[in-house]
Amino acid sequence: MNQEIEINRENYDHYNPENLIFKAEPGITKELVKQISKDKNEPEWMLKKRLLGLKLFNKKSMPSWGPSIDDLDLSKIIYYMKPNAKKNSRSWEDVPEEIRNTYEKLGIPQAERTALGGVGAQYESEVVYHNLKKDLEEKGVIFLDMDEALQKYPEMVEKYFMTNCVSPTLHKFSALHAAVWSGGTFIYVPKNVKIDIPLQAYFRMNAKKGGQFEHTLIIVDEGAEIHYIEGCSAPQYTENSLHAGCVEVYVLKGARARYSSIENWSKNTYNLNTKRAIVHENAIMEWVNGNLGSHLTMLYPCSILVGKNAKTDYIGVAYAGKGQYQDTGCKVYHLAENTSSSILSKGISMHGGTSSYRGLVNIKRGAINSKSNVRCDGLMLDNISKALTFPAMEIDENNVKVAHEATVGKVEEEELFYLMSRGLSEDEAIKLIVSGFIEPLIKALPLEYAVELNRLIELEIENSVC
Repeated sequence: MNQEIEINRENYDHYNPENLIFKAEPGITKELVKQISKDKNEPEWMLKKRLLGLKLFNKKSMPSWGPSIDDLDLSKIIYYMKPNAKKNSRSWEDVPEEIRNTYEKLGIPQAERTALGGVGAQYESEVVYHNLKKDLEEKGVIFLDMDEALQKYPEMVEKYFMTNCVSPTLHKFSALHAAVWSGGTFIYVPKNVKIDIPLQAYFRMNAKKGGQFEHTLIIVDEGAEIHYIEGCSAPQYTENSLHAGCVEVYVLKGARARYSSIENWSKNTYNLNTKRAIVHENAIMEWVNGNLGSHLTMLYPCSILVGKNAKTDYIGVAYAGKGQYQDTGCKVYHLAENTSSSILSKGISMHGGTSSYRGLVNIKRGAINSKSNVRCDGLMLDNISKALTFPAMEIDENNVKVAHEATVGKVEEEELFYLMSRGLSEDEAIKLIVSGFIEPLIKALPLEYAVELNRLIELEIENSVC
């Protein structure tokens, strides 16, 4: 890849002075949950779902399956903040200048002009910009923020929102999300409509001790296709922030969905996201995941293959530097015959960071002729970092094919010596080795995003070496 790209780390770490029309007190209460629902003029069933989420959140214990999150004090998080900006502006000129400049630095308006079919931009708890190209509107594509979708398509939202895909009962943070969710993306692609250019949403946290809980709901009808890209970032503070979004994707018969995500949260953010897809007969779900920010990430995109011949692919890369723990992976449930899954996970760790793969393949009885292939690779760039793998296989059917391969290792001195003997510095040699290591993910992303992710990882390595 020869394209040059200049990325200034300040573009991500920059923050604006707070300019909010509402800022909740830290902590979560029943009164706050009711206020969020009232502010958004929600139907009674949504308020009931929020209150159920709060009840479950208060009952459930913290997750015990991954890295410790004991340092996250949920009573200090601010769960709802409304920026002083018009909701859902259709023109960037209508977005307040300081917010618009943040997105300009991140390259979102430029990407919309050159490579995207539509863009949503969320700032704190609300979507401040949303637009879809006219030709896609004319084909019946719906691309709205979740708050607006709930008003315009309440029956469709009620049918799919946190029902069969992600339940509030799943774990403590899905319950929390159900209680305080705000903003996010709603997409419906009609039957046999194929969107040939991606849609994107970008989620930005700005305030200290903030929480962001956007909800993404995508319904890809029979025979339809979509590629959706999600970007995330936040400035660096000393206080902890929390991201606990939720993604639900319904891929109906013969449809295809690709969900690409580059998550670059600041290193004081706990990224505890939940992503799941239900994949029907002859449908395909693809996850493309890049994680290089946050203090701690726990993220395991999940595909539930409910129809015959359903298929899912996952490609993920995580980078963990000093003070970071990236616990990522993929889960797949094979519930029907002739289903298939492919999982490729790459973890990079440096300067004491920990990168771990945590995954599950579950093949239920009756899911005959199912196939699954899992490969997880860990690359350590020094002697004090960690690369871990925690794969799980639960196979209840004999007539299946399952393969798993895991490798963990350091950069070989012979490789470095060979590259340095060709005139490269040690830093340049390490970056070249890392570029080769993450090549599968780079190939799966659109060019502009692949270049950006590659350059961001290079910047992380440069900053660690300096």
